[in-house]
Amino acid sequence: MNRTVIYAAFITAVLGFGLLIGYNNIPGEWYQSLIKPTFNPPNWIFAPVWSILYVMIGIVGARLFLDHRRTAAMRLWFAQMFLNFLWSPLFFGMQDISSALIVILALVIAVAGVVVASWSKDRLSALLFLPYLAWVAFAAVLNGSIFLMN
Repeated sequence: MNRTVIYAAFITAVLGFGLLIGYNNIPGEWYQSLIKPTFNPPNWIFAPVWSILYVMIGIVGARLFLDHRRTAAMRLWFAQMFLNFLWSPLFFGMQDISSALIVILALVIAVAGVVVASWSKDRLSALLFLPYLAWVAFAAVLNGSIFLMN
């Protein structure tokens, strides 16, 4: 299969599923009623940030699939996708802050694992995951703060 098709498929799948999950788990009145820390970003920032990150996640997935398919980095990539897509339904859909916190902490570990596992084999993939790792770590702190405040 053509490399360009693989890249397009990964980016489309990750971005598409991410947007679909986001669309079906929109922060509503419940989220608005929560006490949030002062560093909570405005709601409008999440969609563009996640869209950019999902494109980068798709690129990394395609790179790993094409060149490192049977590695720990690829397995961790799939694990972090599962955890990523699980978080919004838990937090916003089920309004389960504590379970979402457990999932996002596991997500931080999985994303960091992709960085570590791909660092020597595919440095670009590892570097592309660093902004994602930073954002998810921030989101974990935010999730933890909301848990403690509510």
